[in-house]
Amino acid sequence: MSFYEQLITETAEGQQYFLSAPIITEVFEGNFSLETYIAFLNQAYHHVQHTAPLLMSAGARLSKDQEWVRHTISEYITEEIGHEQWILNDIEACGFDRKIFENGQAPHTSELMVAYLYDFISRKNPMGIFGMVMVLEGTSSSLAPAVGEMVKTQLALPESA
Repeated sequence: MSFYEQLITETAEGQQYFLSAPIITEVFEGNFSLETYIAFLNQAYHHVQHTAPLLMSAGARLSKDQEWVRHTISEYITEEIGHEQWILNDIEACGFDRKIFENGQAPHTSELMVAYLYDFISRKNPMGIFGMVMVLEGTSSSLAPAVGEMVKTQLALPESA
């Protein structure tokens, strides 16, 4: 089984759990508010700002047997740098002060997830970063276009959001 096939298999349960989260159901039912969306963006900001550092940490801890993935991690780091600023831009476009979120404390759930990933990378296996990427980015990227349009329409957000 290839690494990708193993990743798909081992993250399937996590993806289903992610998709069954009450907030996902509520959004598809149109049951959310601007405050809910801002809370989501706050969570996202506080984990996305760690994506590049987490990838850097993983890349630094790869074994010789994992060397084959170093170039991929390097490309992904380059792609991810600055994405947290997009989230702050969205917060600002929704009429909120980006500095409050940028300088604020991370919600405990985001903090726990990020801390767990740093720990897993350093103590267990740097390749574990790909599980998070597959569940969060893989799943959310398939939902993003439809959900983004629903959020924009229901909350009457400007094009800049």
